[in-house]
Amino acid sequence: MEVVRGLLTPQRVLIAFACLAALIVCCGLAWWQWQRFESASGTFQNLGYVLQWPLFGLFPLFMVWRFRRLARQRRDEDPVAVASAPVATVDAVKPAPVEHFDDDEDAELAAYNRMLADLNARDGR
Repeated sequence: MEVVRGLLTPQRVLIAFACLAALIVCCGLAWWQWQRFESASGTFQNLGYVLQWPLFGLFPLFMVWRFRRLARQRRDEDPVAVASAPVATVDAVKPAPVEHFDDDEDAELAAYNRMLADLNARDGR
């Protein structure tokens, strides 16, 4: 009985209900397109939609399956092997020394170059 309680959480019930509602709505739209296809003004585009809508309805179920599969893969990964992997370190690049210029244009260029060096140092970390 305890296993059933763990499987029927409110979130899982809501997800199952949303998947079922999406499937019902999309099958209803497929039926509507089928009736349009059979009408005098129906085209093969309507027939294409007849085949497409059920796939749209099954997509949420596929996504739930995919998310659960990815979660299981993450859970099954060995956390010890991941933690013991070597960590690559990068030495920080020191910004260029401050240069003093008499000309305003050269001072602006030096400030710009210092900013670029600082950004490069941050990117290297």
